Amino acid sequence: MVKGAESVIVNLKEILCDCKQKKYAVGSFNVYNYETIKSVIKSSKEMCISTIVAFGEKYYQNMHPKEVYKLVNEMAERERVTVALHLDHCKNIENILLAIQAGFTSVMFDGSMLPFEENIEKTKRVVDIAHAVGVSVEAELGSIKAGAYSSEEGYDEIYTDPDKAKEFIEKTNVDALAVSIGTVHGFYKGEPRINLDILDKIYKKTDIPLVLHGGSGLPEDTVRNCIQRGICKINVNTEISYSVVEKMKKFLLTAEALPHFSELSTIAVEEGSRVVKKYMELFYNK
Repeated sequence: MVKGAESVIVNLKEILCDCKQKKYAVGSFNVYNYETIKSVIKSSKEMCISTIVAFGEKYYQNMHPKEVYKLVNEMAERERVTVALHLDHCKNIENILLAIQAGFTSVMFDGSMLPFEENIEKTKRVVDIAHAVGVSVEAELGSIKAGAYSSEEGYDEIYTDPDKAKEFIEKTNVDALAVSIGTVHGFYKGEPRINLDILDKIYKKTDIPLVLHGGSGLPEDTVRNCIQRGICKINVNTEISYSVVEKMKKFLLTAEALPHFSELSTIAVEEGSRVVKKYMELFYNK
């Protein structure tokens, strides 16, 4: 982790380089606008911890990747923090190219809904393109189902097969692999049921950082158990959005007069930062 280092946007591999060896994880926090970007950068500075700023393909309607890069780069330089700028859950290779051209240092090709061989073929194509310009690649094997407050559709849970994970990594040369072990996109409906046995088998058969999607609302003991079994990157999205919206709603319902929009912007940054710092502390607590 970086304390007081020069500001820089780095490759994801550089962020994850010693996570596996030292048994900690780095948070990958989804951003959608100026306020969420500022929340993550602010938290990174205050916690003195490097982090991953993640921007999903589905948020291209909110901001262009070039805008995201410029904001992240400017804030990181000003606050003197180190981040990886990651494209999250992208199924369209053309959108991956847009992110790489904009300056993203890591991309995720999500072929989890494709047949195994097609997922390998398309992931390998992305890896060849990205590695040629020094960009890291995350892929996903298995399928993670949607929970409460999730914007994902059409996902049915399919656990990651440990033997196929090994084959997939060898044939694609990906830098990180997202696995399906019972987590969900969004909040959990009832008690999370995470299959640590499958994760343990995947961990023993692979040698790259493993990724856990669906970090919002996971019990702390489960998080620690996953980190001990090779999870180096944990995605958090829903709780940031939900907490900020709830905070704004309460503020608006109790305000004596209609507030200025700038007040809402400040609330969004502060509440987003509170959630991000909570997870940073949990993931980095070795």
